[in-house]
Amino acid sequence: MKVLISGGGTGGHIFPAISIANAIRRRHPDADIRFVGAEGRMEMERVPAAGYPITGLPVAGFDRRRPWRNFGVLLKLWRSMRMARRIVADFAPDIAIGVGGYASGPVLKQAQRRGVPTLIQEQNSYPGVTNKLLAAKADRICVAYPGLDRYFPADKIILTGNPTRKDLDETALTREEAKRQLGFDPARPLVLSIGGSLGALTVNRAIAASLPALAEAGAQLLWQTGRYQSDEFQAMAADYPDVKTTTFISRMDLAYRAADLVVSRAGAGSISELENLGLTMILIPSPNVAEDHQRHNAEALSTRDAAVMILDKDAVELLPSTIISLLSDPSRREILGKNARALAHTCADDRIAEIIDTLIPEK
Repeated sequence: MKVLISGGGTGGHIFPAISIANAIRRRHPDADIRFVGAEGRMEMERVPAAGYPITGLPVAGFDRRRPWRNFGVLLKLWRSMRMARRIVADFAPDIAIGVGGYASGPVLKQAQRRGVPTLIQEQNSYPGVTNKLLAAKADRICVAYPGLDRYFPADKIILTGNPTRKDLDETALTREEAKRQLGFDPARPLVLSIGGSLGALTVNRAIAASLPALAEAGAQLLWQTGRYQSDEFQAMAADYPDVKTTTFISRMDLAYRAADLVVSRAGAGSISELENLGLTMILIPSPNVAEDHQRHNAEALSTRDAAVMILDKDAVELLPSTIISLLSDPSRREILGKNARALAHTCADDRIAEIIDTLIPEK
């Protein structure tokens, strides 16, 4: 069984892709699974670390703000299409899976041209341009949100949810024990702020503006600043003994289990993890993503009373009072967490692996 998985660019694409690969490997231990990503993107490190080979394409995204720069992008796309054609021809996969991201388009397009069954895994509530273009010839489209028949052929859609990292819900620790392991007081509320590996500037500024209110309320904070301007935000936190800052959290299972409240961007992967764990969340969607899909993701929860959404432009002003309001209202947090858990789709990776089996003809 030969499987080709393409896409990446962000953890929201990479972690589901690796989860799908692991689910296939559990069902078919001898499966030959290979990845295709974009040169210089994080998948070129994360995928080999997970034990899978990967080939990088020179593909890059279009610059919507400065269209005169897109001549070089078109040249990279042409080179990537040629490379993808050779990869598909040489590897001869039984199925090609696209998880979104720059590399997904060339690989699935070439696979479809050669008659290889293709599956799209769409993480967001509002799909990107690439997946919309690929959908017409895809065999199955696995989605995480209802209502995507507005964009995809309805007879190809299967609601599976987003695959998430299995280790996140395997810890047997209580919230108090997890707080203690992270060095916090188990008897006091803990806010977790996550903004990605690079950091989310607006989220960090909003958290910085919240520090006095958190201190006055006796709350604790685990603040993942990311790498960008991390020194500046760590210096701000130095005056607050109940705040711990880090550029990267290696034990997300502990961090999630310890948190009474999570402040996050609205990437599909993060939302799926938070839903699965039934956590109370404040979502601040990034306005700097294609098709404004993070706002659509956040609205899919906030309109169902499963999260609180604050727009990026309002975050610095509104986040401090929103955090304090939720920390002082445990029953409200419980309702939000319960509603979030009701939207979760667990075992999405195994479900997608089952669907993949139905698409591969018997040899």
